[in-house]
Amino acid sequence: MTDFTQSPRALDLEARVRRFIDEVVIPYESDPRCQGPLADEVVQELRRHARAAGLLAPQVGAEWGGHGLDHRDTAVVLRASGYSLLGPVAMNCMAPDEGNMHMLERIATPAQKERFLRPLAAGTLRSSFLMTEPDGGAGSDPGMMLTRAVERDDHWVIDGRKWFITGAEGAGVAIVMARTDDRRATMFLVPLPDPGVRIERIMHTVDHTMPGGHAVVALEGVRVPKEMVLGEPHEGFRYAQVRLAPARLTHCMRWWGAALRAHHVATGYAARRQAFGKPLIDHEGVGFQLARNEIDLLQSRLMIDHAAWLLDQGERASAASSMAKVACSEMLFQVVDRCVQVMGGSGIVDETPVSKIWREIRAFRVYDGPTEVHLHSLAKRLQRDSPQNRA
Repeated sequence: MTDFTQSPRALDLEARVRRFIDEVVIPYESDPRCQGPLADEVVQELRRHARAAGLLAPQVGAEWGGHGLDHRDTAVVLRASGYSLLGPVAMNCMAPDEGNMHMLERIATPAQKERFLRPLAAGTLRSSFLMTEPDGGAGSDPGMMLTRAVERDDHWVIDGRKWFITGAEGAGVAIVMARTDDRRATMFLVPLPDPGVRIERIMHTVDHTMPGGHAVVALEGVRVPKEMVLGEPHEGFRYAQVRLAPARLTHCMRWWGAALRAHHVATGYAARRQAFGKPLIDHEGVGFQLARNEIDLLQSRLMIDHAAWLLDQGERASAASSMAKVACSEMLFQVVDRCVQVMGGSGIVDETPVSKIWREIRAFRVYDGPTEVHLHSLAKRLQRDSPQNRA
């Protein structure tokens, strides 16, 4: 039976994070420097505040400066961090760094951890994860990977192109996925800048809160020493699963906090705003939408906590994290979309955070596997486990 009990440590951290977001981070939302892509000076300023509050990268082990949270405690803390779009950036628990730190903790060598994980956890280094490709290459199907790595004596040489690479501009290290034979792939750590790694362009997207944006990256004769292989050669697809299931879930956690913020703003507006002789919330067309938000927020939170509990039991939780990703991306988007509708004109201008959250959260239904890909995977699992196939 799933244990939904929240530990005293998690509850204490949640309270601290809420205060930090309310008192320190939310005031930055009106800072002119935070109205577009975040400059590194603002990121570092926010992280200095988080470091002083003891809330920087809380998810990593104590050895790396964090609190060594399990998945359930991480859910509590990351939901609180997401109450401001700037919160995960300030606390150094945003994508892709959070997922990369998780993977480095588990499969990197001691030397690799000292060189890359320690500054990542300290918030002084940013990273990117290079897997998705243009030109008919890898996307939701990593088996279509076109980027190649060829072994040469004491190093590997990588050639290919990647796109939708979050945080590439300004990153100090890239984790590159490349095919190393007909069926297998390998992960490589590439310190940046590197003469063979070239950002072709930054893509214009609806979201703006991820440092470094989203880039198209060319890999041209990138030389990688063998000691920079992450994990074992040819095991890249397996290691990707180490990263993907928890990363899907931490996306859900952060966006849950953002959806809750939109819901609070819209509820406050509906309670204050008068129309046709009574507050908006007293009109069923408005009040019922906010009531549906309450239901969706509770259901999605329980799905997150269920998948987190399974991970804490040592399970892969691939199906549970896929279901949570589908449900949360759909339900939380609907929550924010209802908030926009409830607020009318005030919901489509940037004078409140609701329109910004709406733009940012829309992408969640696409990245880390679009809804349809997860449904396809779950359907295949159903077919495999059906009574007819077990007979």
